[in-house]
Parts: sequence; structure tokens; C-alpha cells
Amino acid sequence: MAWTRGGSFRGSRGASFAQILKKNICAPPGLAVAYVSPAVSEVNNNLFDPACNTNCGGIRSKSIPQELIDRYKRGETHAVSALYQLSQVLQFQVELKETVTTGIIPGFYFAFCVVIDGVKYKTGMGINKKEARASAAQLALEDLLPTLDGDSLLPEALDGPPPLPVKESQSTGSEIHPRRAIYERQNPINEHVSQAVRELLSKLMDSYPEFSACKSTVAAFITQSPSGCEVVAIGTGNYNTKESATPNGRVLHDSHAVVTARRSLMRYLYRHLLLFFSKNRSLEEKSMFQQDKNTKLLSLKSNITLHLYMNQMPKGAAQIPSNLRLNPLSISAWEVNNQISLHVTVEGKVFSVFSPTFDQAASRVVSMSASDKITQWQVLGFQGALLSHFTEPIYVSSILVGDVSCCDVRGMEIAVNQRVDGITPRLPMYYCVYRPHISLVPTACPEGGANTNAQWSHGINWSQGDVSLEVVDGLEGKTVEASPFKSGPALASRLCKAAMLSRFNLVAQKASRRDLLATVSYREAKMMAKPYQEAKSVLRSYLAQQGYGSWVAKPPVSDHFSM
Repeated sequence: MAWTRGGSFRGSRGASFAQILKKNICAPPGLAVAYVSPAVSEVNNNLFDPACNTNCGGIRSKSIPQELIDRYKRGETHAVSALYQLSQVLQFQVELKETVTTGIIPGFYFAFCVVIDGVKYKTGMGINKKEARASAAQLALEDLLPTLDGDSLLPEALDGPPPLPVKESQSTGSEIHPRRAIYERQNPINEHVSQAVRELLSKLMDSYPEFSACKSTVAAFITQSPSGCEVVAIGTGNYNTKESATPNGRVLHDSHAVVTARRSLMRYLYRHLLLFFSKNRSLEEKSMFQQDKNTKLLSLKSNITLHLYMNQMPKGAAQIPSNLRLNPLSISAWEVNNQISLHVTVEGKVFSVFSPTFDQAASRVVSMSASDKITQWQVLGFQGALLSHFTEPIYVSSILVGDVSCCDVRGMEIAVNQRVDGITPRLPMYYCVYRPHISLVPTACPEGGANTNAQWSHGINWSQGDVSLEVVDGLEGKTVEASPFKSGPALASRLCKAAMLSRFNLVAQKASRRDLLATVSYREAKMMAKPYQEAKSVLRSYLAQQGYGSWVAKPPVSDHFSM
């Protein structure tokens, strides 16, 4: 049974979505979840069919990905990547934890151990953290792979991951939002991120109080290193453009906070690429990148991790209602399918790709929802196609949500992790589903602040190294006249595609990449990133095959421009 697109119902969709919602979300290692209201616990219990409740806990029974194992044994896949890829396919939780060196060892060494579903494996050591992680992963695989011999299956287990740990809270935790779940990770960055984002916003806005209403929806990227955590990119906004696609690359199509923050992050990454390729040793050492001697690709230094903060749940599937249930007395499976399908935004409004309302808006420029874009970035990397010419995929280690109205992150778990379960073996080398730790943290904007009529569609952007912030009208896709930073009289944003292509050409020149400098258009430069394009094609095909709908691409004309 199949209806046409636009209120369509495809017979294969219901089962795959139902299977996802019948699973309880497994908390990451080290994550304790305290629910301060019995109502939330009751909702979780109602998510399961009675017959399914007997099968809770453990690793799902699946066929062993022999090709993945063979690639690792041939040295084509790094030990850490192989371990994470196995965790995606076989559905177990894996964590690399820093520990102490064992025995009497002269000199200074770093030590890590792999923890799989709470079980610690042998300690690996190295002269730096990257080497120690690799050693720990190799030792864990030495013990793990023999148990996956041939076509055997993991020990007979269950249809879903272990149930979410639930315990009664000693206190309400928040008198204003008594139903909110309190996430307590043993990760020091959670304690500092909200404060760091709040302090940066205050610093930026102190000089420009007239734009203080632009910070109602905030996203930021934070790096963590031995020197502490630092906000390196920030974006606000809640709209995408009403303008038609243009062939000059100077209009921002999507100005939602997390998209703006991610493009600000890309500007920050370009700065560090210029430092690395500066041919100046002291400047190169200041870069956040290190180079693989074999592939020549860059990656973040082993002691640097990247994190994403948002003060609101992103639009789309991540906003699935906490009380959404699948049982005969609840809402229909068709409604559930629309909740966790792919979504698009049109001038700030959100539609399922299966919605007939979306068909009516098809003539206008649309953007995929923020939830779907985060899902894509956690597979393809936050660096995008152009930067992938120089770097391995760059993933965030954690997603921190400071939304005071949220009681759990179940929707984010479904959108970012569960919808792409099983895709890793199909992806090219270096790409995988990198599962971030998702948790609730204090909000960075407790005072809120509704936008004035004049600023309701405005958003700001900033990245480390910028002298001032830029204010963009999301509906127009261009900088506003009163913006502290303006690139020129045309008011093209510093985040637009043309600006990114200019930075790309500068890095290609510094890196002596004549092949990249020979490209004649933005689109050609993107399409030359073949592994990235292959991974993108695999991801979108997989999402469609699983019944989530088709990814809506922007008109190609928006990429056909050159500098």
C-alpha cells in the first residue's frame, strides 16, 4: 500500500518507526538520570508493548560485520574508528576513559582504557593521548574480535538496549520546572559550558545593547583542551530566507542558530588551517590541527575535543513530545512517523517532508530542519565538503542542551543516533556514526528576552578572532545596515558561500594544492571531495530506505558561481 508524496503513507514506514519508539533510550556510560516526577517514569513505561518489556537490557543480536573486521586487520581502519564502528553495528556502548599508568614505568605516559557496556578492558599507554587511545583500542579489539569469530552472533540478548536508568530524586531540583530530568555526567565541561556561553554573550552584547533581543535562540561550539574550555563560535537566529536561490553565493539560505554557529565554526577552522599551512613553526604550533603522516589529512590534536551547546531543542525530529507513546490507546503510528521523519523549514515554519502543507510551499527555497542537519553532521562531520579536502571528519563529542522547558533528551537521541543505526559499514573510510553524549545543562540565557518587531528575524554570528559581531536578517539572508560588522555595500554576510569559497582558495594556495585552485566553481570544488560526496549519498539513500523520507536539496543554481 503506497500513497503519493504529500500526505503519503508507505507501508514500510510504520514498522521501522515503531521499532525505534519501542526502544528505550540507553544512557551513555557515566550518565545518571534522575527524574523528579513519577509521571516521566510512567511515560517511559508506556513506551513499551507488554511483550517487549520482557526483553530489556543487553546488546542486540546482529550479524557480525566481517568486512569491517577485515578492513581493520588489513590496516585500512584505525583501531579507534573500528571500535566505534563496531559499536554502531552491534549496538553496544563504548567509551575511551583516561586512567592511570599501571606498574612501574619510567618517564611520563598517558593511559586510557576502553569501557564496553560498563566492562573495562586492558590499559593502553602512549607518549601522547592519541597514541594511548589507539593502544587501548587495539588491546580491546584483541580481546573482542575472537568472540566475534566467523558468522557467530553476540551472546543471545534482547530486542533493545538496556532501559534508561531511573531513580527517585531527593529533591525537586527545579521549582519552576518540576518535571525536568537532571543529567549528572562526570564530565567537567558540563559545569562550565553554560557559564562560558553566558559570559561571552554578555561581553558581545554589552557594546551593542540594541541587539540584545537577538539572543533568544542560541547555539555555540566549545573546544576543550588541557587549558580549559573555550567558546570558539556562536550563532543565534530562528529563520531561513524567503528569497529565491541566487547564482552568486551571497545570500544565506538558513539562519537558524545551530546552522549559523556551525558556519561560524567553519570560519574558525579556516583560521587554524592558515596557521598550520603558514610555514612558520611558531604559528603552526598554535594551530588546533595535526597531520597524519600517511594520508596527509589533518585532524584535531589529540588533547582537543569539540562540543555543541544549544539553548533550545533544534526544530524537527528532536522536538518529539516526551509523552509520545506507541500502544493501541495512543496516537496513530502515522502521526508518530511524521514526528520523527525528515523535516523542512520554510521561513521559520517546520513541516514533515510527508506533509501536504510542505507540497504547497515547494516553490519557495526550503532548508532541512536543524535536527536533520545535526544528524547529517554527526555522520559527515561538521567541517563540510570544502574543508574535507584538508581534514578528516570533525565530530562533536557531546551535545549539551540548556532548554529549561525540556524534561529529557529522548528526541535528540532518536534523531541523532537511532535514525542512522547500521549505516557505518556502508560509509567510506574515516566516516562513521559518531555518537555524541547528549545531556541537559543549565541554560545560558535565563532571562530570555522576546524580540522586538524590528528584530524578530535577526540573528548574530561571531567566531574567535572576530573584532565585532555581525547581525543578519534571516528572512533576507543578508547583513542589516546597522550591523557592527559589514563586509561591503552589498551586505553579503561573512558566512555566505562566496565568503567560504574565498577562504577555501586562500587555504588551497597556502597548502600548495594546485588541483583545488584549478576548480572553476563552488560546486566543482565541493564535488571534488569524493569521499565526502560518497558518504553524503550513502546517508541520504539510507534515510530514504529506512522510510524517513527524501532529503530536499536546494536548487543547484545556488552553487554555480566562482570567485
